[in-house]
Amino acid sequence: MGILHAYEDAVQISESEKAKGTTVITVSSPDKTGLGCDLCRVILLSGLSIARGDMSTDGKWCYIKFWVVGKPTASWSLLKKRLLEVCPSYISMSGIEYYRSEMDQPKPHDVFLLKFWCSSDRKGLLHDVTRVLCELELTIKRVKVSTAPDGRVMDLFFVTDSRALLHTQQRQEETIRRLRDVLGASILSCEIGMVGPEVTACSQKSLFLPSAVTEDMFSLELSSENPTGSLFSNPLSIIMDNSLSRSHTLVQILCQDHKGLIYDIMRTLKDYNIQVSYGRFCTKAKGNCEVELFIMQADGNKIADPNKKNALCSRLRMELWRPLRVAVVNRGPDTELLVANPVELSGRGRPLVFHDITLALETLDTRIFSVEIGRHMVCNREWEVYRILIDEADSLRVPGKKIEEGVRNKLMGWE
Repeated sequence: MGILHAYEDAVQISESEKAKGTTVITVSSPDKTGLGCDLCRVILLSGLSIARGDMSTDGKWCYIKFWVVGKPTASWSLLKKRLLEVCPSYISMSGIEYYRSEMDQPKPHDVFLLKFWCSSDRKGLLHDVTRVLCELELTIKRVKVSTAPDGRVMDLFFVTDSRALLHTQQRQEETIRRLRDVLGASILSCEIGMVGPEVTACSQKSLFLPSAVTEDMFSLELSSENPTGSLFSNPLSIIMDNSLSRSHTLVQILCQDHKGLIYDIMRTLKDYNIQVSYGRFCTKAKGNCEVELFIMQADGNKIADPNKKNALCSRLRMELWRPLRVAVVNRGPDTELLVANPVELSGRGRPLVFHDITLALETLDTRIFSVEIGRHMVCNREWEVYRILIDEADSLRVPGKKIEEGVRNKLMGWE
């Protein structure tokens, strides 16, 4: 439930006057467990990066400030609207709303099938389509892309509309026009239609993972050694201290910065039903990020149980070390790129993953032959898995290790 119109000043955005300056987003609203996660998710979905942040709450009302860099994929006014939508109503001031997964899921949006044919494939085609859909706030639920023997390309996108307007003729015409603008004369046909529940259920079925994908890719265990090397050039340290507060546990994190870092921390705490009472974080020189959080459990107490402390610390370490899983495997003579990310308990996947995958492959001058997106239960956890089959000619030309590294760097923002 979003804040009523009378409370639209709950979110303020002060745009930077400089082209590469920092924009300040201020949120003052009733609090709820997981609000920080929801706000960070909207910011990440908008294509912005959080450089610094402060947050505090008295248990009923919270004050949050984000310093962000970049320009949103949509307008600032639309970003403000999306931030307002995740803020609780003023009615909830009677008491803090702790996260319960069954209550956190809004009414699901209708699913639409966007189907179009192109006369020929070209490098970057899929990313151009994905970019347009992101700008239109159409969320991609599943993709089926295939190339016919004669070179024609068929694209099937199962999407939902954040604006809940795709059932209207005007919204459909806008979407088709934007796609025709970016695809040009190569587009042969394009149509949009709502799909029934039976098609939606079928489209969401998990596909069998190839045997080459081992449990190691989805492992939730972290080596006792500190992650170092090509993936982590900076140390990862997480300290939990109960000595500084009667009711709060202090969490201090020092790690290498990556795209969506604060979102990864906040979604982990939300999944554990942990409330952040005070926090601050900032990026430092050489790609470091420092985070300090005073947290409490749903019962209002610090985390005193050693087993709970160790479990939360271990999960935070894993989520910061491997927020996404990337691997390139051989599938007969073909090369398949696999990308997986954990799904929030609320059922939402990580934003912009497919957008960044297609952008990375376009940068590598690599074509996509086919795509499958599905969800799988692995290690008692739901994962969103992207399976991309690389064009045969490009798979021979571009080494798999280079593809894996390029995609991972794009997803992590290490460009």
